[in-house]
Amino acid sequence: MAITKDDIIKALEEMKLTELNDLVKAIEDHFGVVAAAAVAAPAAGAGGAAAPSEVSVMLTNAGGNKVSVIKLVKEMTGLGLMDAKKLVDGTLPVAIKENVKVEEAEEMKKQLMEAGASVDLK
Repeated sequence: MAITKDDIIKALEEMKLTELNDLVKAIEDHFGVVAAAAVAAPAAGAGGAAAPSEVSVMLTNAGGNKVSVIKLVKEMTGLGLMDAKKLVDGTLPVAIKENVKVEEAEEMKKQLMEAGASVDLK
């Protein structure tokens, strides 16, 4: 029996934001495409519990190219270079920015991941 669109939508409604992000990444990798940030965030009022409108961008690993990650953190947070370095070099995971709109958080995550960092949205 084939899976219908309604089955897929019902399954997506039950997923957490982090699970949806992982699913989008897997689809992007499998098909070699890049999803727009709006695609990853469910529409408000769609079904049961609405997804949060604001999330925190959490750095879980700076990766091998720390200099690029530090520069991005400096730019994103408005911190000075030394403070951004302390944040990246400190105890991980650490919140880079809190209470940001999902679309902005997705863009920040994308930039940090391109620089080699590991990032979660919570």
